[in-house]
Amino acid sequence: MTAIKLSNINKFFGSGLSRVEVLKDVNFTADLGELSLILGPSGSGKSTLLTIMGGLQTPDSGTVLIDQQNLADLTPKQRDQLRLNKIGFVLQSYNLLPYLSVRDQFKLVERVKCRGNLSSAELDHLLEELGIERLLDQYPGELSGGQNQRVAIARALYTNPQIILADEPTAALDSNRVKVVGRLLKQMAQQHHKAVIVVTHDLRLREFADHTYQLMDGQLTQEN
Repeated sequence: MTAIKLSNINKFFGSGLSRVEVLKDVNFTADLGELSLILGPSGSGKSTLLTIMGGLQTPDSGTVLIDQQNLADLTPKQRDQLRLNKIGFVLQSYNLLPYLSVRDQFKLVERVKCRGNLSSAELDHLLEELGIERLLDQYPGELSGGQNQRVAIARALYTNPQIILADEPTAALDSNRVKVVGRLLKQMAQQHHKAVIVVTHDLRLREFADHTYQLMDGQLTQEN
């Protein structure tokens, strides 16, 4: 079943002589049960593409369907609700609140999304898999970049989303942790029937992908 479908997506930034076409007629489909990897160098438009998939940005032209719903037909409140219930984001900036402990990051999620999250046992297992179960009383400022990255991944997965959108989720991780995260994302896709889309320049994730794409100069091409 198709979770996300992009049709003829175009995105521009700037105007006049400064106008830059970041995405050019991009077409993309992600199905439940599969992990899609979008590779590209910095500045290729990967993050822009991911935020358009998640409804955080709107394209200048083209159509975005999430769970067969056209984002253009939804009100801002409806789009917010769709993101809350359907999508988990893992962003480069981590987006962890500095004044909340790791434990409280998850409690905050519970206040925003009261139902449908992982059970306590499932969360404990997830934290153990990511090697952060002993960090619950720490604050983001006390953690390394890799630890913050793994907390951000756990927080995104905690909401048990149908769609997982990850922007450079392994950038701050060593090779062993990359394999842990790659296997986890692959497992979430296949065993839990989710659509996982990862944008990255990290070639170490290739082995975990069902489909691999290249984004270059705003154009998306499929490798396999």
